[in-house]
This record gives sequence, structure tokens and C-alpha cells, in this order.
Amino acid sequence: MLQSCWSGCSRRVISLPPFSNFTHYFHCNSSPNHSYKTQNQLVDFLDYLLQHSGVNLQQLKQIHAKIVICCSSNSSFIAARLISIYAKFGLVNEAQKVFENCPTGCSSNLLLWNSILRANVSNGKCEEVLKLYRRMRECGNLADGFGLPLIIRACGMFSDWKICSMVHCHVMQMGFRDHLYVGNELMIMYAKIGHMDIARKVFDGMSVRTQISWNIVLSGFAQNFDCDAAYKTFVLMETQGFEPNSVTWTSLLSSFARCRRHEDAWKIFVLMRKKQVEATAEAIAVVISVCVGDNAIDKCKTVHGYVIKGGFENNSIVINSLMCTYGKGGGVRQAECLFSGLQFKTIVSWNSLISCYAESGLCNEAYSLFLQLQELDDPKMKPNVISWSAVIGAFAVAERHEESLEIFRSMQVNRILANDVTISSVLSVCSELSNFHLGMEIHGYSIRFLMDKNTLVGNGLVNVYMKCGSLQKGNTVFERTGEKDLISWNTMISGYGMHGLGTTALETFEQMVSTGTKPDEVTFIAVLSACSHAGLVDEGYKVFNQMKEVFGIELQMEHYACMVDLLGRAGLLQQASEMVQTMPMSPNACVWGALLNSCKMHKNTEVAEETAAQLFNLESGITGSYMLLCNLYAVNGRWKDSANVRISAKTQGLKKAPGQSWIEVKKKVYMFLAGQPMDSEMEDVHVMLNILRLHMSREGCTPQKSFALQCVEEQEQFLY
Repeated sequence: MLQSCWSGCSRRVISLPPFSNFTHYFHCNSSPNHSYKTQNQLVDFLDYLLQHSGVNLQQLKQIHAKIVICCSSNSSFIAARLISIYAKFGLVNEAQKVFENCPTGCSSNLLLWNSILRANVSNGKCEEVLKLYRRMRECGNLADGFGLPLIIRACGMFSDWKICSMVHCHVMQMGFRDHLYVGNELMIMYAKIGHMDIARKVFDGMSVRTQISWNIVLSGFAQNFDCDAAYKTFVLMETQGFEPNSVTWTSLLSSFARCRRHEDAWKIFVLMRKKQVEATAEAIAVVISVCVGDNAIDKCKTVHGYVIKGGFENNSIVINSLMCTYGKGGGVRQAECLFSGLQFKTIVSWNSLISCYAESGLCNEAYSLFLQLQELDDPKMKPNVISWSAVIGAFAVAERHEESLEIFRSMQVNRILANDVTISSVLSVCSELSNFHLGMEIHGYSIRFLMDKNTLVGNGLVNVYMKCGSLQKGNTVFERTGEKDLISWNTMISGYGMHGLGTTALETFEQMVSTGTKPDEVTFIAVLSACSHAGLVDEGYKVFNQMKEVFGIELQMEHYACMVDLLGRAGLLQQASEMVQTMPMSPNACVWGALLNSCKMHKNTEVAEETAAQLFNLESGITGSYMLLCNLYAVNGRWKDSANVRISAKTQGLKKAPGQSWIEVKKKVYMFLAGQPMDSEMEDVHVMLNILRLHMSREGCTPQKSFALQCVEEQEQFLY
């Protein structure tokens, strides 16, 4: 039995044969003289096709042809059903042909217009919907309560403020201000284009509201990162007698999660459980995403218990989210158990565990699982760009640079197109290796695949160029980056600072503030460091004082270390020492180390001895402090004191990590390690050094041999 959705003037219930015989029945009874040709029966038949999933495209074409033969294609009702069926198959062009071939008399039929509007909206053809709406009005047809929501939805997809406001005016003029569905769609439209103020006015002006209306406005605030307004709407909804459902709670959780107010989101979840509201899989996934911080694993275990009780153990979205969160918190074993327990593993499941290993620094495990994924027989279960990016990023973070680059080359051989995350990871390797040429190659790759204006890629390129000393290229990439974020500005400021361009770094900082980008703690570390390297004491003091007073950023240990370094480098050791003593927190090894380094620069043994005593009391195990004091004594000719410091370091079992450097020649990297013999092919270096020494002698330059040799001996004794 099938009840027709529309059959002219009345609804009827008719008997239809099983679908397996239905097409045959239609073909056998489709002659022009047969009673089955009537409009109502054809409408019932097409309604049946809309609800049945067994029909294929070839059958649909045959049925359409029979309808044309039966001379029923001129009916607007039949045409509307055909348009809907073609839209179901995604054949918008075919649906449009049916619409265009309708007789002129059908042009005023709103059912036909609504069908073609819905066909285009459901397939994302928003621009075509607006063209149809314009054409519809030109024909003298005004949209009804079914067509207007479709047109408004297309406006939201098109995201043009002028068109949205124009259609809203039409709604008011045609008297649909109090229409529930039209009002709901207007709120969705304004939420999509970021005008929640107008969406709220539409909501306040609605004479009839349902639970759906409340959920729409709350979800709109969540989409636009206004969690406070979302919470106020939630409270108001309860006070006006509407019971929040699972959609409401999910939207509220999402709003706090989007605003990174993780603790508040967790409190909402706890409140939700107290009220015994059944959470959906989407709500659980949102809650899992806010399990961050020191007690992330404990929270994750709490949610995990609810997942088991709620029967979400086979929900891939929930389990994948759990695996990712466990991975970020170091809960690798729990993630492995979840993965093993999954009945149906998708590519997302594999990627989640690979990312879990990567987040935990387990590069070998991540790569091993990646290879297992490669060996699967299912062609749909092969490593994708996310799999490759996770492994490349894992090796990059672990500073296993060569392996990271080798996997990236394999990715290219396998013809997997990299995304912005992949390119960002590779660029981080280039910056660590100061590999300028490889950075330029990746830059060319990003241009070819239209990623050069991507913020993540742009930041990586700027970092490479600035660290390699190509400031002009770095600035060019920075200017061409589409949307500059805080990291973009911080990278530029620190890049100028490391090359001694303190004034330029300050100008970039001021430009950043003028654009409305709020600086963070890292920004001020970069600015203060730039002032320190350029000797800009007054400017550094000014920025230091602005942190709390102007920008409301709490001073941290790193900022004090930068100020101590700034004052110390400028020779203001007394002021630097006073700053250390008046700090609101106990100085750490970095602060004392900055002061000790300044003492070495200015050969001040008195302050250095006091500073070294404080450093040694911290028992930090940092050999650099002993080296600084040892060299300071050597500079002042106090060889006995220098030897005592060295003996003290040896007694404590401290051993300096050997220094290393490298140089690239003809795309080959040569590494130098202190205390190890150089390769035989590097003997030419000794020859060149002798030539340089002869040139120095001719120019009258005599190196301080005694001090240089003494420092080398000191370093070697720390090494061995």
C-alpha cells in the first residue's frame, strides 16, 4: 500500500504491485488507451519511486520515456515528481531539462518551482537557485512558505550580505514575518554569514517558537564563537518552559569547546549527566576533545566509562576521538586496546592510532603501524595524506630529520599529494637543518599546488627563510600570506631579532598591534630578545612594562630572563642583578645563566662568582654554567680557579654534550663533531686554515694563542 503525497485534489490509498514487478507492470499498461495513464496513478507511481531505493538510472530513463509517450509529461504534477527523482540521483541538469520543457501554462505552478528550487539546493547549486528566484519573480510568481525557506538556505550558502538582506526584505513584504519555517531559515542564514545580532532580532520577533527555533539560535552562537551568549540562551530557554534536548546540550558543549573554554565545557557535561540527559555520539566526541591539561587522562577515563555504559563501543567517531585524546595525554596502551577492540576498523581508526603514537613521540611504532596499513589488501584501506603527514611529523618533532625527509620522498614516489600539514612538517625540518635550497624547493612545490598563500605553509616558509638569513624572501612570503595569524607575526619578529635588527622587530611588533592582532607571551619573548641582541635598553624596558599594564599578560620566568640578558649585555650588571633579586618568583637556571653569561662578556668575576654559587645550588646539571665560569677565570688569568671549577664538574659526574656544526656543499651535508677526527676528505680544511693564518700574519693580526689553546683544552677535558 502506498499513499500518494500529492494527487491533484485529494489523497488516496492505492494498491501497487511489488517493486520487482512494478516496472514491468507499468510498461505493460502504459498504452495511451489504458486507464493507468491517468495523472493520479502516475503521480502515485513516481511517489513510490521517490521512496524506493531499488530503482536504477536506466530504469528511470525508461520510465521517463514511457511518460513522454503517454503524453503525461505536460502535467506540472508529473514534471515536479520527475525533477525530484532526478535530484535524488544528483542529476540536476536532467531535472532542469524537465523543468524547461514544461508547457508555458505550467510556469505559474508553485509546486513545479519549489521542486526545481529544492533540486538545486540539495545539490549545492546555490547560485542557480538565486537565478531561478529572480526569474520566478520576473514571471510574476511570489514564493510561498515552502519555496522561501529553500531560497533563504541558498542565500546562506552563497554568503552575500546584500542578497541575504534583499531576500529578508521580500519576506517582510510578503507577510511571512511570523512564518515558523521561514523564520528558522532566516536565523540559520544570518548565523552562517556571521550576523548573529540580526539572527537574534529575527528570533525575538517570532510570535511562535519551537524547540527547533531555540536550538537554531543557540547553535548559531556556538558557530560564531560566542559561548556566553549561547549559555544565556540556554538558561532563557529553560525559564520559558522549553526542555533542552540532546541537540541543545551538544550545541552548548560545542560552543565552549570552540572557544577553548575546556573547563567550562567539562562542567556542562557534568551538569548534563546530573540531569540524566542521554548524550549523543556527537556530544561525547565534543567532550572528549576538551579533555586536556594535567588531568586529561583521568577525564578521558571518566568519559570512556560512559562510552561503555552508553553502548558507544562500536561507534567509530567516539572511539577514534578517544584514541586521539589518549595519545595526546600519553595513554598509548589504552589507545591500543581501543583499536584492538574495534569490530570494523576504518582508515580513520588506523590514522588515529598512528597519530597517537606520533603525539607520544613513538616514531618507530607509528612507522611500523603505517607499514602494516600499507600491506592491507583492501584498496580503500591504504595510507592517505593524513597517515603520511602523521608519520612525517612524528620524525620531524623527534629531530630525526633525515628519516622525515626520506618518508616525504617516498610519499611523492607513491603519488600522494601533500597537504598544508605535510608541507609545514617538512619546512620545520628545513628550518632546523638551515637547509635553504630544500626550503626553496618546497616553496616551489607549494606554489605549484596553490598552497603558498596558506597560513600554515606561509609561516613555515617565513621561518625557513629567516633562519637561513634570507630576510627579503621571508618578508616577501609574509606579505603574500593570505591570512596572517599570531604565529606569522611572532616568526617575523623573532627572525629580525636573531639577526640583530631590533628596530625592525619593534616596528613589526607595532604594525602587528595596529592590525588588531593581540600579542601573547611568545610575542614578548621575541621582542625582548630582539631588543637584547640590538642593545635597545630603553625600548626593552618600555615593552616589558607594557606587558601587564597595556596587554594584560602576566610576566613569566622567560620574560625576566630576557630582561636580565638585555641589561647584562648592555653592561648594566648591577641593574640586572637587582632585577634577579626582586623577581616575584624564584629565579631558575635560565635567569642565572643569562646573568652569568653577561658577567663573562664584561669579565666581571665578582658578580659571576655570586651568580655561579646560586646556579650550582640549583643542582640543574647544566654543564654550560661551569664552562662559562671556567672560561671567565681563564680570561682573567686565574688558571687555578679555572682548574678547580673543572674538577668540581668532574666530581659531580657532569659531562658536556659535544658541540656540533654542519655545512652543505653541493647538496651534501658535512657534520663536524667536537672531539672526533674529521673525514679524510676534510683535510683540505686544514690547508685552508693554514693559508688564512698566513694571510693574517701578513696583515699584522696575531691571534691570542695562549687563551685560545687554553679554552680548547678546557672544552676537551669537559668532553672526556
